[in-house]
Amino acid sequence: MPQKQLAISILLALTFSSAVAADRPSAGAKLSAAEIVEKNVSATGGLQAWRGVQSVTMTGKMEAGGNSRPTLPIALPGHKANAQVAPERPKEQVQLPFVMELKRPRKMRVELQFNGQTAIQVFDGTNGWKLRPFLNRHEVEPYTAEEMKAVATQAELDGPLVDYSAKGTKVEFDGMENVNNNPAYKLKLTLKNGQTQHVWVDARSFLQVKVEGTPRRMDGKYHPVSVYLSDYKKVGDVMMPYTMETVVDGVNQREKVAIEKVEVNSKLDDSLFAKLK
Repeated sequence: MPQKQLAISILLALTFSSAVAADRPSAGAKLSAAEIVEKNVSATGGLQAWRGVQSVTMTGKMEAGGNSRPTLPIALPGHKANAQVAPERPKEQVQLPFVMELKRPRKMRVELQFNGQTAIQVFDGTNGWKLRPFLNRHEVEPYTAEEMKAVATQAELDGPLVDYSAKGTKVEFDGMENVNNNPAYKLKLTLKNGQTQHVWVDARSFLQVKVEGTPRRMDGKYHPVSVYLSDYKKVGDVMMPYTMETVVDGVNQREKVAIEKVEVNSKLDDSLFAKLK
């Protein structure tokens, strides 16, 4: 959790089969992969608190503009940038209001407002559909094969590390790197379907500060995507990032998502995630 894309990396915006790598990391690191994950989950509220979260509703604004090329993807906490909502980027910088609704198991709905029109994308946990009036496409379209592949890596609303063993994710320590000038643990995640993803956990706060996104196809080539997470705030019993910035390798401009409000365990009917009509 990209023309204009919302995910849920945001929250964008990252479910799966068994096994954990608890090997001691090399080169003097003091924590194993399993210990790093445990500290991350604890820093964001703890396992039981996350298990108590059944739905999340996020509202906010996404920056777009600066030229006429398609906008870049964004992702939500701990998720790849894979939700496909794709209006053309306005020539002047603007902030586009959006609402993202997430519900277990792996249901998602995103609505994005622009120019008096609403783009919608839904995923019912198995299939996805989209409506993109910004592109003069007023018929409901199913996810493409590429979009289905991307959304397959999307985890529950709690992200890729919470309850990772139950989700079937294998986690390995993959070295230390600086993220925003601070040391961070780099973790390699291998999902049930064999796909891999990297997550960076700050070495001091143990909050996730960076997530590897789905590569973006631009100019006939795939470009690496990174999503930076910051401005964590407590919502109920858990911590969530309120700022997400998506960076596409080779593109100077970042796409910033500012979350304004998060509601936990709001009542969301399953019909919200059904095929669009």
